[in-house]
Order: sequence, then structure tokens, then C-alpha cells
Amino acid sequence: MHEARQYQKLDNNAVKCSLCSHRCTIPDGKHGICGVRWNEHGVLDARTYAKISAEAVDPIEKKPLFHYLPGTLAYSLGGIGCNFHCRHCQNWHISRATLEEAHLRTLSPNEGVSRAVAGGCASIAWTYNEPTIWHEYALDMGLLARAQGLGTIYVTNGYITEEALRELAPMLGAFRVDIKAFTDEFYKKVCGAHLQPVLDAAVIARELGMHIETVTLVIPGLNDSMEEQEALIRWVIENLGPDTPMHFTAFHPDYNMTDRGATPVATLEKIYRRAKEMGIRYPYVGNVFRHEYENTFCPSCGAVLIERRGYSCRFEGLDGTRCRNCGEKIAVVRDVR
Repeated sequence: MHEARQYQKLDNNAVKCSLCSHRCTIPDGKHGICGVRWNEHGVLDARTYAKISAEAVDPIEKKPLFHYLPGTLAYSLGGIGCNFHCRHCQNWHISRATLEEAHLRTLSPNEGVSRAVAGGCASIAWTYNEPTIWHEYALDMGLLARAQGLGTIYVTNGYITEEALRELAPMLGAFRVDIKAFTDEFYKKVCGAHLQPVLDAAVIARELGMHIETVTLVIPGLNDSMEEQEALIRWVIENLGPDTPMHFTAFHPDYNMTDRGATPVATLEKIYRRAKEMGIRYPYVGNVFRHEYENTFCPSCGAVLIERRGYSCRFEGLDGTRCRNCGEKIAVVRDVR
């Protein structure tokens, strides 16, 4: 048993979790929406602490993160469970796995950091399933990682409370957040959640000094209207800033959402161009093979700074954090030490 952080004890051995924005009240012997935080006689157990389902050394561009330690490797870890129930989940085999059926193995925080260093990685990413529900494990490993000069990354749905996010602030460098749509109706019907807590968390992460990049999976017929995408872009500019990299990625049918086709590339290109027109300095298209709009361009002179092909990248016109052609300062994190 590993006692959780971020909860309070209630009457009758119930507990109230304050880790994610569901703020579950959990009776004795039950678990929260995430499926991995259990009430054991009035004590909240972080049951997947140091238990992993997936481990890999990935290009950081796979997260996708294009402006945080670009061109480096990220030691990537996944567990099981999720506080969302997305109908189109691409990692449903771990996000929906139960403790009984999952094939988990133990990896201590110290061992995780050692493996990251041995693998030549510049960062550790908690990813594949939702890292918020791995709070204690990520926090312990992240503090050790920062002491070793490693970057730290949450690939997250953003459904984390302010108090939990502030507890992570001393160790968390990058908050790569999905903004799955810009309507609460989508979040309720497709994810089993709400939009506003995600937006609030992104603003708090920015205030805490974390590097932020947003990802929106553009799903035909659900969140692909230009009106909705413009509203999202406008919100990012006003609340996170025009230097925030925004990724607009292609949907492919999966899990419980096979009733529609893949996103037309033309739709993504249209959103990309509109984002640039509205003032986003670093928009991107994703899940499209070798597309020009995966490259990083100087927002001042238009020179190619980083050329990407799949998950590989080549630095064409970036000297440190400046455009080699015009000297423009580029919003990119090259070193976290």
C-alpha cells in the first residue's frame, strides 16, 4: 500500500480525492473514476505507485512536443487507468485496463531516473495513459529527475486540480495538454468530463512557469467546425499567449468511435492557416505523413528553423534560440539544466 496525497478523510471511512477535477467521494472499499485510487478503510491507496505497463525511449516529437528539448529523446512511462472515458481512446488497452487484468511490473523512481540517463534521454515523460492519476509516483521520480538535470513532461488531458498542479510545480517542466474540443457538450458526451477545468489547469500551468503546448484531435462532425476552432485559437492567444505551440492532429477511427472517417488533410491545413492569420506563431499539423506544416518556421521572416520528417528533425535555421536568418527570438526550450 502507498498512501495517496491530495485527499481528505470523511465520516464513515469515506474519503474525498482532490487530485483531479472529478473530486470523487469514495466509500470504503471502492475506487474513484480513475480506477486506480482505492479507499482502504479510510486511507486512500495509490495502488499503481511504481507499477508500469509501458516503457520506451521515444523521440520527444512523438509526444508531440516541438518546442521543449527538440531533437532529443524522452524516457517514456505509462501505467493504467484514466479519469476520462473517451470514446475514441487510442490507448484503451491500458487506460481501460483493470488492476486484475493488467500486466504491470515494478519500477522504482530511482530506477526510472537511472534508466533515463543510461538511455541517453534528456527528459522523462509520463504518458500513454493519464499521468495525473500517477501523482505520487511522478512527483517522486520527477524531483529525482530534475536533480539529475533532466526535463520532465506530463502528456495530459489537463483534468488536474489547482492544488495538485501546484504540488507538481517544483519538478514539472512541460505540460503537454490535450484540449479535445472547445465545447462542454463534447467533453460530457465523448470524454465524461467538462471543458472548464482543463482550461483552468492550462492557465495555472502557464502561471507556474511550465512550458505548454496544446493538442487538438480534429474529429469530423464533432469538433471540426471553423467557428469552434477559431474560438479555441482565440482563447489560447488571450490566455496562454501567441507563442504557445498548437498542434491540430488527424483523427483515425478507433475504440468506440468507428462511425466516421479520418480527418481530411485539407481541414487541418485550413485550421493551420487560420491559426496563423489570427496570430498563433507556431501552429502545427499532426498525424499526417511528412507534411510541410510539421516544420517550425520563423514567425518573423518565414525561414525554416526545424525541419521534421516523421519523428526525426533537423535544425536548419536555428542557432540556440534565435533565427539564423533574421535574429528573431524563438520560443523554444533547448536546455533545462
